[in-house]
Amino acid sequence: MQFKGRTVIVFVLLAMFASSIVTLTIVDSSFSWGRSEKPVGSKAAATSGSTGLSSKELSKISTTFQLIESKYLKQPDHDKLVNGAINGMLESLEDPFTVYMDQKEAKQFDESITSSFQGIGAEVSIEEGKFVIVSPIKGSPAEKAGIQAKDVIVSVNGDKLDGLTLNQAVMKIRGPKGTQAKLDLLRQGAGDPVQVIVVRDNIDVETVYGEMMQDQIGKIEIRQFSSNTAVRFAEELKNLEAKGMKGLVIDVRNDPGGLLNVVVDIVNPFVKSGKPIVQVENRDGKREPTPSTGTGKNYPISVLINKGSASASEILAGAFQEAVGSKIVGETSYGKGTVQVTFEKEMGDGSNIKMTVYKWLTPNGNWIHKTGISPDIPVEQPGYFKAAPLSKKGVLKQDTTSDDVKNLQLMLAGLGFNPERSDGYFNDKTVTAVKAFQRTNDLPMTGEVDVETASKIEKSILAQIREPKNDLQLKAAVSQIQKQLGK
Repeated sequence: MQFKGRTVIVFVLLAMFASSIVTLTIVDSSFSWGRSEKPVGSKAAATSGSTGLSSKELSKISTTFQLIESKYLKQPDHDKLVNGAINGMLESLEDPFTVYMDQKEAKQFDESITSSFQGIGAEVSIEEGKFVIVSPIKGSPAEKAGIQAKDVIVSVNGDKLDGLTLNQAVMKIRGPKGTQAKLDLLRQGAGDPVQVIVVRDNIDVETVYGEMMQDQIGKIEIRQFSSNTAVRFAEELKNLEAKGMKGLVIDVRNDPGGLLNVVVDIVNPFVKSGKPIVQVENRDGKREPTPSTGTGKNYPISVLINKGSASASEILAGAFQEAVGSKIVGETSYGKGTVQVTFEKEMGDGSNIKMTVYKWLTPNGNWIHKTGISPDIPVEQPGYFKAAPLSKKGVLKQDTTSDDVKNLQLMLAGLGFNPERSDGYFNDKTVTAVKAFQRTNDLPMTGEVDVETASKIEKSILAQIREPKNDLQLKAAVSQIQKQLGK
């Protein structure tokens, strides 16, 4: 499979970032399934197996449109009627990843692919009518605010998201730098929503970070797969190899994905020539592999994943696991294996449709949709890594029970102020732990958690999470490489 020309099929593995970026994978438009078939992306391919609309069906649709325009109580908006009809057809497919974008949304979609953006820095999907965080981008306002993969967004700045399309919800979440997005979130294991205030910002377009760790083990972190990521990855890899790197950790945790050609370029040198890096399958079960032209590497590699590793990150993890034989460390990934194609040219007026057309598979032909990539070495992070932000709706005090108190106890334990319980009951030991934290941080020693104390605890726990020595998954990945090196 080659990557050439300006006409491409865009695989949108996950929907738009709340911050106005999308997860894309791109393959060449010459991709085909056999000599008798037209190239994918042609009108023939797009309508294969369909007889189209009969004159009676077209008349029925036209009559409905005319009746609304001429008879409905209020004068309808012509464009809304047309867009609503298109949305209705797509919604009948009951596929959250098949969506229509009007001209404005399509323009923002295109801009998000080719330029930097402002927002909260998290990718959002829609699952059973709920708006779910796929992953916060590392270093983004969303991550700094404690937002996690699988969090459900209930409302934005007081506006409920019920009944909105994904694009409508995204429009509410995104916004200019410096403005606030007050998100009410539901987290797995928590009963009540918590409010998280995220200050929108410019999202860092740098996607690759490399460093040399102990024992000449290198680490390259990929935050998303953008157009320049493969070039940056090659630069960091060359730099580490020049310094005598003996082993490599590739970190794609909380990486929501990106461009398929970029993933292929990154993985290709590590996979021996002829082996598939990824496969794509159409609805008839016909598959097309992307074979490697690389030579492989002579040092051990581990790949770090978690539940926020999605789409292109999963393609990378699957390729290293099955085609390279590398050990995958961490948690089971998100699990997004369907493929969407964009049809902007076909729409002809600046609008766009993203439609599920294919699925992608690992080198061995495994479909990871809704199951994810399973790590070879499962490692859970400490409990406080998954603590939800405190709601700050009231003062937390002794003899109360709530999810807020439970998360407070997880954070206090992570900071070394052990309340000796984590069941959500604010007992005397929790009071003692709170007072100890307040004393250490020059706060009034009330034993109660007001907004000031809550904010300080959250800031402290985020610093703890970012400390490499507390990263059990990274430690396990390094340990695995050391073992392979005989250390």
